Amino acid sequence: MPTALPVPIEFRLPEGWLPARRGEVDPGVAFAAVHPHPDSGFAANITIDGGFPPEEATLVDLADESAQRLREVAESVRVVQRHQAGTADSPALTQRLTFSAVAGDVSRELVQSQVYLALVDTADPHRRAVLRLALTATAAQHDSVVPEFQEFVRSVRPDTGEGA
Repeated sequence: MPTALPVPIEFRLPEGWLPARRGEVDPGVAFAAVHPHPDSGFAANITIDGGFPPEEATLVDLADESAQRLREVAESVRVVQRHQAGTADSPALTQRLTFSAVAGDVSRELVQSQVYLALVDTADPHRRAVLRLALTATAAQHDSVVPEFQEFVRSVRPDTGEGA
């Protein structure tokens, strides 16, 4: 069963991307979508998860923890790029990881682009929620699907319940 997000959001999937079937979603992920054209049997995917981290945890701390968790299940994990963005009120961080992992009984060279977004909890403005948006693709397909992931990231916003 997928996990719930700490704050409600709305977003638009890039054209052609499909929501993953319930049994294909990691239990720690709130939402997952897959690219319609796999590369050598591996479908690029977008996932969303998040939570309320400890107040003292920075986005860099959370990104470091994510890389460490990946090292527990994959090989040769490297942080190849990291960039802080956003504002003091609404910070963001992006990072790109490369790694080797077995998927579908085949060892693959994969790339994961992660975006961390900090959002104020509307129920308690003293708490902040952090969302992690991630794109995982083969090294060969990653650069071709990054623009679609960027389009997806730009569409993510808090769901105010007011509709469009």
